[in-house]
This record gives sequence, C-alpha cells and structure tokens, in this order.
Amino acid sequence: MSKPILNGPAWEETMIGKRQVMRLAAAGMLVGAGGLARQALAQQKFVFKASDVHPEGYPTVAAVETMGQELSKATDGRLSVQMYASMQLGGEKEAIEQAQVGAIALARVSVGALGPVINQLNVLNLPFLFRNTEHAEKVLDGPIGQELLDDVTNNPTANLVGLCWMDAGARSMYNTKHPITSLADLKGLKVRVIGNPMFVDMMNDLGGNGVSMGYDQVFTALQTGVVDGAENNPPSFVFDNHYQVAKYYTLTEHLIVPEMLVFSKPIWNKLSKEDQALVQKLGREAQMNERVLWNQYEAKAIEKMKEAGIQVVTLTDKAPFQAAVKPVWDKYAPQFADVIKRIQAVQ
Repeated sequence: MSKPILNGPAWEETMIGKRQVMRLAAAGMLVGAGGLARQALAQQKFVFKASDVHPEGYPTVAAVETMGQELSKATDGRLSVQMYASMQLGGEKEAIEQAQVGAIALARVSVGALGPVINQLNVLNLPFLFRNTEHAEKVLDGPIGQELLDDVTNNPTANLVGLCWMDAGARSMYNTKHPITSLADLKGLKVRVIGNPMFVDMMNDLGGNGVSMGYDQVFTALQTGVVDGAENNPPSFVFDNHYQVAKYYTLTEHLIVPEMLVFSKPIWNKLSKEDQALVQKLGREAQMNERVLWNQYEAKAIEKMKEAGIQVVTLTDKAPFQAAVKPVWDKYAPQFADVIKRIQAVQ
C-alpha cells in the first residue's frame, strides 16, 4: 500500500509535477491541454485518498484496495490508492463533500446519501422497487446503470465522476426493543435512516419515527437509546457491530439501495485521458470483484448473527409493508415514471 498522507492533499506528486508545469507556463512553453502541460501532468505521481465508512476487510473496502493495487501495477507505481476505512475521514455525507472539493479522490457511498446531490439517483431509493437483488444487479450492469453513472458525471454542480456500482444487498430492519413481525410492531419506534427525505417519509409511513442520522453515529445512538433501531444489510449490521446492541433483525428487505464509487472531478480533470480510461476500466473490474466478495461476506454475516443469538424474523407477507409506502411512491415516483417502467421490464 502507498504511504499514509493523513495531513496532505488528496494526492502526492513527484518534483516534476506542479512546479515544473508552472515553470513551463511562465516561459510560455505550454501549448494547451494537449501539449507539454499534458505530458508533464502524465509524469506526476498521484496517491489517491479513498474513504469508506466500513472496516478493513469489508467487500467495498477490499475491492477499492485491490483496484489501487492493480492501478499501481499498471502504472509502475505512478498512480495508487490509500484507503481510509472505518470512518477515519468521516461519514458518507462528509466523504461526498470532500470529494466534491478535491480533498479526497475516491468516496464509496450509498446512493441513499447521493440522492440529495443528484436527484436522478433517487429512483433507486424507492422502497420495494426491485423484485430481488438479482434484478437490481441486472439493472445496474445494463444501460440503465450506465446512464445513472453518467448522470453523476454530467451533473453541472455535483463535481463528481460516477465510476462504478457496488452491491450492498437488501436492507432490513433491526432494533433493541422487540421482534418486528407486523407494521404494528414498528409503531412508535425511533428508527435511524440515511439522510434523505425519501427515507424519513418511508419510515414514518411504515409507522415508525424516521430519524435522519450519519452512519458514523448509529452505533452510539443504539447504545444510548437515541434511536431504538435502524435498517441495513446483514454485513453492516454484523461487521459494524450493531448486532451487539440490537438483538432483533427482521428481513423486511424493503430497500435494495446500491452503492457507488465516485471520483473527485477536480482531481479527475488533472489526469490524462489515458489515466482516466485506466481508472474507469479498473473501476468496472472493482464492481465485479466486490460482488463476489459481497456474496461471501453476506453469508458470513448471517452465520455470525445465528451464532450470536440474534432473533431473525422472516416476513411471510410483505404486502402490508408495500401498501404502507404507497404515499412515498405517490410523492416521489411520478418524476421517474419512464425509467421505473424500464427497470420493471428488466428480466
């Protein structure tokens, strides 16, 4: 791995980097982006800072680290990645903001957190949109998935590049109070959701009290009773230690919200076209690699839940839950009507 640069910029450069470009510019020797400036930039050494809220070994963390290793190999060490896992650089909202200004290069974040920044992504945040995780994978691997990545890249104010998707399984509900077997069991529970108005509305419609909160605060909030529960996939529930305080997990699978690896556009624009193409290629490989790791990790998480004595409830009838979130669909879905039809048509 590349050496840590906790207090440095989002990348490191060799001496032939910025200073030489500035000297060439002062001498009137630069002939635009396609000339000597591009040649000098191509010789810079970049160590890309990457952020993830999850711990070392988590599928998304491992996939980005492998991507960095492949990047270093392909460029003889000129380009590499330094991963800061376990919320070292803050939660997902902070990671997005840091990427937008070029303080970090790579941020692995939930589409739930990106929705307020790029509205088109909110179609993926509709509850019960996908039939199952296989359906979601087919959508994201196809033209719809690419179009949504392009929506991020082409957004005039987001300042981000949509690099690739990462699986995050299905989200279900867990809490510290009692098993959730019906909507009545949710009534009055304070349930943490991702900071997106859609999710607050969703939880309120289900009968709980939706509490918007950064992921970095959830464990302590569960411990102290600030919230009674949360909703997430089994690996997050287990490997971020939420299972230590929340003993009831219900397989509502109400959301299948993918994650995305985004690249800072200010840093992206400093790369040569060749380097950009290489990063995009390795990003696609990271997407496929993470999926394999995810399936393995999810199986381990479910096994650990059983060993820890977590009471896992399988809903036999999800229809009441689906009916309860109709107001969310009525409020948010009409603007996405065309793409929803295309998503539902994917077999």
